[in-house]
Amino acid sequence: MSAPLSVRVVRRLRRWRRRLVAFATGAPPTGRAELGDLRRTAPLCDSFGASRGTPVDRVYIDAFLARHAADIRGRVLEVKEPAYATRFGAGRVECIDVVDIDPDNPRATVLADLADAPELTDDAYDTVVLTQTLQLIYRHETALATVHRVLKPGGVLLITVPGVTTVGAADGVDVSWFWSYTRASLARMLEERFGAGAFEVASHGNVLAAIAFLEGLAAEELTVGELAVHDPDYPLVVVGRAVKQAGTQ
Repeated sequence: MSAPLSVRVVRRLRRWRRRLVAFATGAPPTGRAELGDLRRTAPLCDSFGASRGTPVDRVYIDAFLARHAADIRGRVLEVKEPAYATRFGAGRVECIDVVDIDPDNPRATVLADLADAPELTDDAYDTVVLTQTLQLIYRHETALATVHRVLKPGGVLLITVPGVTTVGAADGVDVSWFWSYTRASLARMLEERFGAGAFEVASHGNVLAAIAFLEGLAAEELTVGELAVHDPDYPLVVVGRAVKQAGTQ
């Protein structure tokens, strides 16, 4: 027995509506999307895409630090290794300290947990470069308090944190991966520590970049134009610049 005429009309209208939406957006109709190599339940690379090339998130991190390279000067603190301070601070950096909680890290000059680091001196650094680290610290608010404390008045924090992400099980970091962030959450944390007007935040990424990162594709497998599209609904990386105000602790 066929459905009543009114039901058939409604169904037909719905089908036409889906087709019109698909036509307007350039999206294939439901059931017609071709997933190809991505129709799989395991990623193409389970190490952030590193086995295929440059991880997608690093494109946004590098671009952020390049834009603020002039801030990387004087005495600089970086986590784990001095890669970014060396790369972007050439000619302006006088001294680099590397902080790490891992006693087996030969590049560490200060062994400390940023969540509680009496080993780090107050008002000591012109710049702190904190890339993709805050998510690994459960007490991330106290880690930001440490960063604020060790900056000189007028000193700058350059920070990047993950948004849409895998948690790095293949690299063994999943056991200490506690957080993922949005532009709003990072802004709130920086405002609480550095004060209103003393920071700026932004997010980078789009749905294609996010899918590529989750699948373990490399940045080289996308075009410059595809990576450059910004869609705030898909914050692959969230970045922030904050300045320590004089007279704050």
